[in-house]
Amino acid sequence: MKKLYIYIFSISVFCLLASQATAQQDSISYKQRYGLMVNTDLIKLGRTALEENYKGFEVGADFRLTEKIWLSGELGADDYLFDEGNLMVNSTGAYFKAGGIYNFHTNWIGMDNFLFGGFRAGFATFSHTLEEFTVTVRDGFFPPDIRTPGTSFNNLNATWVEFMAGVRAEVFKNLYLGLNIQLKFLTTQSDLNNFDNLFVPGYNITNDTSSFGFGFGYTIHYLFPIYSKTIKQAIDN
Repeated sequence: MKKLYIYIFSISVFCLLASQATAQQDSISYKQRYGLMVNTDLIKLGRTALEENYKGFEVGADFRLTEKIWLSGELGADDYLFDEGNLMVNSTGAYFKAGGIYNFHTNWIGMDNFLFGGFRAGFATFSHTLEEFTVTVRDGFFPPDIRTPGTSFNNLNATWVEFMAGVRAEVFKNLYLGLNIQLKFLTTQSDLNNFDNLFVPGYNITNDTSSFGFGFGYTIHYLFPIYSKTIKQAIDN
């Protein structure tokens, strides 16, 4: 009986050591890049080149905090001519956004793509110039009453929060292309007498009936690796 106990104990120890060895064989280690990812919005650059009533740019950066979490921020400027036929307003200003993203995507070994959700808090400072407006003439006999006052509204500001979702794909080493959509909520804005903030830089066109807005971006990113961490990943048999 004593020999049987020794035999069972030996078999148990062997199985334990074998399972540990198998676990070691079923995982792989690789280096994951940590650093600063800089970007620009290609849509803003395209609009600047193709549209007469818009000029603007946006640059941003993401810093990898953990395997899944990145701290993020954007800085930009907009110059937009709001032209609705009977009203023409030129809005110019700059903005800053800060927040972060979380990468929900589980990459294959050696890949670093994104399926992410994120949050931003935004602040803009801007001005409006009322270039032209048309006074409504009920009697069609008289020509339209078009006025060009050139009135300016300066030192304006607004704040908002936005939630975003998007994808990024590494097309070449350290070079990424991304697409995102944003749901924005305007929290504060400067009040004007007998006039509305029709456009807020970084936020986009406002809505009289709602504080919600939308946006989207098509971005190009470059990662400057600063250091790397060794990651162990299990391999399915």
